[in-house]
Amino acid sequence: MKKIFQIFIIAISISSFSFSQNQKIDNDSIKYFDENYSPISKTEFESRKKQNRLLSILQGDSINHKVLSLRENHGTLQNRRYLDSLLTLSTNKEIDSTKPLVIIYYPGKDSCNSSGTATRRTRRSWYNQMEKGINRIRASNIIYVYKESDGLFGGNDGFKEWIKDPEQTVERLFFNRRYNCSSFVVISDKSDFISYFGEFTKEYVWKAVEILTDD
Repeated sequence: MKKIFQIFIIAISISSFSFSQNQKIDNDSIKYFDENYSPISKTEFESRKKQNRLLSILQGDSINHKVLSLRENHGTLQNRRYLDSLLTLSTNKEIDSTKPLVIIYYPGKDSCNSSGTATRRTRRSWYNQMEKGINRIRASNIIYVYKESDGLFGGNDGFKEWIKDPEQTVERLFFNRRYNCSSFVVISDKSDFISYFGEFTKEYVWKAVEILTDD
């Protein structure tokens, strides 16, 4: 019996060592990249992330790639009327091109948007407060778009109408990588936009609307 026990202990030790070695190999195989997907050192990667709160970490094209990504982007949309027409068809309601367009984008279920204690009631309250705040600043088109419906109570959360991203246009124009939780973009009537990637507060949306409608 004693001999069997010793063999058992040795087996555990070997397994633990093997697991430790595999973990080390996995950690050593991680590659780090900047916002342009150019390789950088781990030290530089961690330093830049610490110094800039607007940088987030995303998984790259490979499972062992870590990529820095700016959480906010400003630009000008070349053809807003085309986007408006696609959203009009998808929502069956006219998108007024003379008003700002606010799109809340849901990429699909992940560890961020599927955790926490939010309920239908609290989510409804959050969305309603957000919409009221937006419209106090400027009457706007507010659209909810998803890439994958899993996590939206079977495709619709019961109090907001979420539509499938038409022809993956919203993703292609504004969200070229997978960002956790949800993201948003605000587009002015002049086609200028501010997009924000990943988890956000109502105040972030309101601030973007304010900036783009400050005449």
